Amino acid sequence: MIIKRIVGPKGQVVIPKDVRDLLGIAPGDEILIEVDGKSVKLHPTSKKDDFLEKFFDIPKKLEKKIDIEAQIDEEYD
Repeated sequence: MIIKRIVGPKGQVVIPKDVRDLLGIAPGDEILIEVDGKSVKLHPTSKKDDFLEKFFDIPKKLEKKIDIEAQIDEEYD
């Protein structure tokens, strides 16, 4: 997706609503600006609540329990 925008007098560029919706960016959210040569990339930062939700969701996604100690012993045998 390529969208053309004009830089305003204060150096600001409006992120179109479709793009904000696609990336889940809302007013007040932080974004990361990555400069790569002559290109600029915008990345939404992960929200703390989203991180915690995903982190605590990991055990639910495991299909079977893993014996960590057995895995470690197997690796070093």
